[in-house]
Amino acid sequence: MSRPTGNVRLKAARVAAGFNSQQDLADALTEQAGRMGIRGLSVGARQVRRWESDNPPWPQPDCQRVLVHLLGQSLETLGFTPPWGTGGAKHDLARPASVTGPTKMLGLPTTSAQPSMATQPATAGQDFRSVTHAHRRLYWSVAPTKLHPAVVAHATLGCALLPEAAEPTRGVIAAALAETYLLAGRIEFFDLREPSLAHETLLLALQAAGEADDPLLGSAIIAHMAFIPGWAGDREVAHERMIAARTYARRASASAEFLSWLDAVEAECETRCGDTRRALNLIVHAEGVLSEGNEYPSPEWMDWFSPARLSAFKGNTQLLAGHLPQAREALLEALDSMAPGEEKQRTVVYGDLAAVEASCGNVEEACVYVGDALDQLALTWYATGMDRVRDVRRALTPHQHMSCVRDLDDRLYDWTTTISVLGR
Repeated sequence: MSRPTGNVRLKAARVAAGFNSQQDLADALTEQAGRMGIRGLSVGARQVRRWESDNPPWPQPDCQRVLVHLLGQSLETLGFTPPWGTGGAKHDLARPASVTGPTKMLGLPTTSAQPSMATQPATAGQDFRSVTHAHRRLYWSVAPTKLHPAVVAHATLGCALLPEAAEPTRGVIAAALAETYLLAGRIEFFDLREPSLAHETLLLALQAAGEADDPLLGSAIIAHMAFIPGWAGDREVAHERMIAARTYARRASASAEFLSWLDAVEAECETRCGDTRRALNLIVHAEGVLSEGNEYPSPEWMDWFSPARLSAFKGNTQLLAGHLPQAREALLEALDSMAPGEEKQRTVVYGDLAAVEASCGNVEEACVYVGDALDQLALTWYATGMDRVRDVRRALTPHQHMSCVRDLDDRLYDWTTTISVLGR
């Protein structure tokens, strides 16, 4: 007789509770979520099937609450293994991460099983968090291929510390771990152009935010996850994730700046999906939210948004909508308003200004802005900025006989830039 396979513990608990099929359990979980006041949670039979597989994923925080409440057993008893590891863990927040760099694959082993007793001192949380903060600042000046392995290694350490810490130290470590994985995901998506890997990493960040019970951090992570389908043109999935991000933000004391950023994220997704009209409406709403001022302070980790960044979002949307004079005005305003440390975003604005001038037939002005972008990229590499440069160069193809475009090609395809682009 063959032995049963999959997560037999969950299956046994499901049948014992009177749910004969996976669909029955899925329907019951969705209904229970509504009774518990958890809005927007819908569980399908496919999700239950994954939970009953040989390698069940660790459920998301809201699903955890509903599962435990409905079946009356802990997640471990139901056959789930915490990602940060208990004895014999199969799943780990510190999963092996590999990113293709210029010369080699970057990899890290998973952490070994850790004892469940609290052995870390109270200072461990602050010490771990201080390194997280340092990495966050270094993101704006250190090459992504150099910073990324350090950030992932720091996350691996956090996964090892988490089961060894008692509250409140455990909560501090979990929140810093979520920030660390968020930073790693940002690097993977915006700098290394690895959207699939970024999705996995951001999911780990969300799990850590759930452990810290930090809904605002969870909202920021989910909004970053919306970029992935948004940039791929999948409006439905991006919209669904933005609904989730706004739901989590309502559970916290979100600042006006944070809420404005959510509008800007959704506007960029709508722009990428071709609905510039809705995107511009979202930008107008974001500007209104910012003008009302902050009732609550923005979190320290939110260092990627400002009024200048909102102007940059606006200018890009107006550019793609064909509102060229307005786009030029917004982008110049963004450029003038940017503070030191925003050099990566500056390359994107230069690229968009070049695109505006190229669309207006001002070829020489477009080449000047592309040159400014290349100057900045030589100091602070940013894949998103280089994408803008490439887009403009393609737009200048009808004018490639002009000397300014040929000069641009000499810069764009010199040894250093060519090797850098192809290597990344």
